[in-house]
Amino acid sequence: MATAQSSAAPSVRRGVQPLRAGQGTSFIWRKLHSLLGIIPIGAFLLEHLLSNFEALKGPIAYGDQVKFLNSLPLVRVLEWTFIFIPILYHAGYGVYIWLRGKSNVVYYPWAGNWMYVAQRYTGLIAFVYIVQHVIRQRFMGVSLPEHPYAAFAKVQHELANPFMLAVYVIAMIAVCWHFSYGVWLFAAKWGITPGTVARRRFGYVCAALGVLLVVMGIASIYAFVSGMYPNDAGM
Repeated sequence: MATAQSSAAPSVRRGVQPLRAGQGTSFIWRKLHSLLGIIPIGAFLLEHLLSNFEALKGPIAYGDQVKFLNSLPLVRVLEWTFIFIPILYHAGYGVYIWLRGKSNVVYYPWAGNWMYVAQRYTGLIAFVYIVQHVIRQRFMGVSLPEHPYAAFAKVQHELANPFMLAVYVIAMIAVCWHFSYGVWLFAAKWGITPGTVARRRFGYVCAALGVLLVVMGIASIYAFVSGMYPNDAGM
């Protein structure tokens, strides 16, 4: 006669615990990383594109914009607080996320995986470009804070080099892509676009934003290399 025995609880194989919102400090760091990508870095990008768009009006208008920005109260404190430090954190933590993540684009070539990879590489391109751009425009050659009306000629001289022109165009596309898709990610992560339908629709908005920003950026570059202002080609 078989004796009834209580069945043992099924064993669960241990594995990697899933990430849970609100668990650990990584949640806070990721939220900060996402937020800084929009405010203030994204806001600075939009301002920078609008300022560069003044180049279409000529060297004087462009110089006026550079002079205005450098005349803001506590401008150097503002730069470090709202531009340089946030960019350093966003880039550093972005690399940290990249090194810990997996994309699997070879075996799982889904759109999300390709977006993940593109976001990482465009972010790297953007950071390297920003570093060299700040060094070359702020700390080499004519000091633009003291000589704002030399800004147009300085950029024009740099873009006269075909290699640097290619760097600017590639970086412009990468930066605009990174920001536009970053806006989409921000809305999804912060619960602004709940649900698949809302995210898909907002994706079209972000794609249009990216195209608009690229057009503005390329138009600004064209103003420096088109020959409309040949008297400012040399320095």
